[in-house]
Amino acid sequence: MNTIRKVPFVDLKSQYISIKDEIDKAIYNVISETAFIGGKYVKNFEEAFKSLYGVKHCIGVGNGTDSLYIIMKMLGIREGDEVITSAYSWISSSETISQTGAKPVFVDIDEFYTINANMIEAKITPRTKAIIPVHIHGQVCDMSKLKAICDKHKLFLIEDCAQSHFSQYGAQRVGTIGIAASFSFYPGKNLGAYGDAGCILTNDDNIASAFRMYANHGALVKHAHKIEGINSRLDALQASILTAKLPYILGWTASRQKNAGIYTSLLQSVEDIELPAVRVNTSHTFHLYVIKTSRRDELKAYLGEKGIETAVHYPTALPNLECYRHLDLKQDDYPVATGNQQMLLSLPMYPELTQDDIEYVTGHIMEFFKIKK
Repeated sequence: MNTIRKVPFVDLKSQYISIKDEIDKAIYNVISETAFIGGKYVKNFEEAFKSLYGVKHCIGVGNGTDSLYIIMKMLGIREGDEVITSAYSWISSSETISQTGAKPVFVDIDEFYTINANMIEAKITPRTKAIIPVHIHGQVCDMSKLKAICDKHKLFLIEDCAQSHFSQYGAQRVGTIGIAASFSFYPGKNLGAYGDAGCILTNDDNIASAFRMYANHGALVKHAHKIEGINSRLDALQASILTAKLPYILGWTASRQKNAGIYTSLLQSVEDIELPAVRVNTSHTFHLYVIKTSRRDELKAYLGEKGIETAVHYPTALPNLECYRHLDLKQDDYPVATGNQQMLLSLPMYPELTQDDIEYVTGHIMEFFKIKK
């Protein structure tokens, strides 16, 4: 293991090269027709994505963060309300709650790094209006319990699917269980654009129309503004790129799952790390392959010296961020999320990752722990 090679955390160029002709054609068509905003390319993607997902409506928007905000805004969530979400996620899951005027209420996570469904009811108050479970890393939340809680308390169930394209809970794809779902197509996502992009999925005809209207300056027809909205449109260039990629997504997902299996088989004998578990009766799509170790920072530095890029998702649990100090939250109320802050490390994960790459990564992980013992 003396030869150093580079293993990137994600390799978007390899993916582009693998379907270069389709991507180049998709970009050329939009530019040659100067069809940059709205039009057939956006519609084509919305139709293709909703068809593959098996839902009635797909509304393309500017990014995944906007999609969460638009959903809550059009469901009537506002100042004085509360929305429950996970203590472990990217800040979009919570900052959009604040943007509506509502208060984010955090719940600690379980062993799968998803919101702990057994702790939610203790956080529900008369002001609670919705729960936003985050299917983090590609892992699926405990949707049966979450759906039952929302039905019991008459709450909106809004799925954050930014990292979980085509993950499944039983026979259902995530994003089809709640009232609406938010998706991000940020370049590094399992289905990624070449810039910011996102969408909303729903089976509700009325709110689908409201989502689309609000994202388009409050108008379904140009100049006919029924409400004041925002400007959050999926541009045609990104839509065309996503449409070109869409036929490959299920194959790429299978490759991610295969690579995760290789990681697990090669690392299962290393007692110093905890490998990602998969919830029973679910399909984890491994946007991230995350290991847990008390020596995270040392390991990260060591792998970096060997040309292996890793990442930390996320170094600070949401309730512990400076921007939420005004909520007067205590770290002890989120022991799992807080305890993981110094322990989680994301290894290289993408469909084009080879077994040789994985063996190089895992070999150095085993070497690290052997040297340090």
